[in-house]
Amino acid sequence: MDIHIADLKPGCILAEDIFKSTNRPIMKANTVINSEHIEFLKAFLIDQLVIENTLIDGSQFVKSMELPVAATNETKTPFFEKFLHSVQLYKKEFISWQSGLPVDISNVRNLLLPLLEDLDELSKELVSLYHLSNKMEYIYQHSVAVAIISALIAKKMDYSYGNIVQVALAGCLSDAGMAKINGRLLHKSEPLTEEEFNEVKNHTKYSLSMIPEHSLLKKETRLAIFQHHERIDGSGYPLGNVDNMIHSFAKIIAVADTFHAMTSERLYRKKQSPFRVIEKIQQDHFGKFDLIVVQTLCSAIMQFTTGSIVKLSNGEKAEIMFMEANSVRPLVKILDNDNILELERNRHLFIEEVIRY
Repeated sequence: MDIHIADLKPGCILAEDIFKSTNRPIMKANTVINSEHIEFLKAFLIDQLVIENTLIDGSQFVKSMELPVAATNETKTPFFEKFLHSVQLYKKEFISWQSGLPVDISNVRNLLLPLLEDLDELSKELVSLYHLSNKMEYIYQHSVAVAIISALIAKKMDYSYGNIVQVALAGCLSDAGMAKINGRLLHKSEPLTEEEFNEVKNHTKYSLSMIPEHSLLKKETRLAIFQHHERIDGSGYPLGNVDNMIHSFAKIIAVADTFHAMTSERLYRKKQSPFRVIEKIQQDHFGKFDLIVVQTLCSAIMQFTTGSIVKLSNGEKAEIMFMEANSVRPLVKILDNDNILELERNRHLFIEEVIRY
């Protein structure tokens, strides 16, 4: 949507890079606008810009003196908008849990189902989710994102549709117990102390106690919610279970949870690119996660990367030319000089940011 700078408001999401007499953008696409950004753009005398139709809170953008337009059944709602809308629905549920209301499984299932309609087409969109990352909305975005990333992995592993829905439910509800954690810790801007982290670790137990047995929820799903922080080498919590004691649903959610957390902007930590995160999971966390699950996620999100424009850790921009299966170190062409570089042989470099798919 093209708008005038006077109509720009906090929460808008840039749809295109903004240039001003420079080869490099002064502000990148997918930036979530705040008041400082608006003043910055005014200082550069930017008059027109292009934004997404949806704000970061999931609501439709409406210009001054303009009435919102109702959606029609003939228009397919973009995944981007469905995700933000579902996040806001989840946020309402989470706030109700904080106030002591019971978990409504039907409500959670209903907010997820629209996102599961086109799983085969979601790989590219899911990778792009990290651009939407908003540290103040993280707790809500995370649960919905983990649900659909888990569902995508389950789909790629040939799970039945019924079990895909169960995995998505487990992913979404895995952090329900965070509603019982001191709110100060959920919004703390510094890393947690050991004592605080031990308190947060109780959320798996709280989740299990909050989530009732229900006809829409399998017993295995409740178990996966309880086990999603277990690791196959026994280093996880709450029980330190090892490989054969951890349900397959939980193994999927463990990878999805870690992947989204590491690609997200946090109050105390910057987001990392999907490439960098997958590499860290493969290397730094080797032996903790199910290898087939990790490879499935890697394959799913990397299949659309050829031709993508990325920024390397040395600041150079490059185009991905070729990607090996289950690899996050592709063959790239440096845009400034057309040099071809094999990241597999240049281990000191890594993909720091995905600029454009």
